[in-house]
Amino acid sequence: MPLDHFRLSGRRALVTGGGGGLGRAMAGALREAGATVAVLGRSESAERAAVELGGFAVRADLGDRADLRRGFDEAVQRLGGLDVLVTSHGIGRIFEALDHELSDWDAVLEVNLTSVFELCQLAGRIMVEQASGKIVNVASMLSFSGGVKVSSYAASKGGVAQLTKALANEWAAFGVNVNAIAPGYIKTQLNTHIWRDDPERSAQILARLPAGRWGEPSDLEGAVVFLASSASDYLHGVILPVDGGWLAR
Repeated sequence: MPLDHFRLSGRRALVTGGGGGLGRAMAGALREAGATVAVLGRSESAERAAVELGGFAVRADLGDRADLRRGFDEAVQRLGGLDVLVTSHGIGRIFEALDHELSDWDAVLEVNLTSVFELCQLAGRIMVEQASGKIVNVASMLSFSGGVKVSSYAASKGGVAQLTKALANEWAAFGVNVNAIAPGYIKTQLNTHIWRDDPERSAQILARLPAGRWGEPSDLEGAVVFLASSASDYLHGVILPVDGGWLAR
């Protein structure tokens, strides 16, 4: 049956940043599709989400390279292996480019791009050896455009998109799928400065959205299950917009 291709029974999934927003929604979707789910994050919300989802959490600071490796290894050991990696963590800094401190630039690139590369590398070593695996990165609309006052975030998410393609080129022949979801304007904590605090900018965004509404984290659930399942076995290096038609406009 075609629907069998979307089932994740027996799959072991690691979701970063799963304590809230996009990560929690995607971790929940993987769990409902049958996967065993571990959440990797630095906050108590990751632990709460994991308990609610029937999985477990490992606390780690993904901006600290040593702690990232420790957390990844612990999560994979507790999972008993790894079949799916979803990298949904991220931070942002809002500055005019002329005033953007290099320390803030470094922090954003470390968390949003360098840690994604290292997580993919760690997962890739496992998946290439077992000749199977799914990696789903989280890109952004700013993988396609530059945004305003978010130069470090735009650079990091442009990097995530290109990294996704580069890894797909290397690992597709080994049975490993590397793809990314590019969320559009979704109501999350990361962008409350727009949808909650800036009615004028929010109205401008809504005017361009064919869907006529901001997205919700739940709008990513179908996409992540698809990219984590055997239904996407012939997809490699795809940056999948889930954007309410933003790019089409």
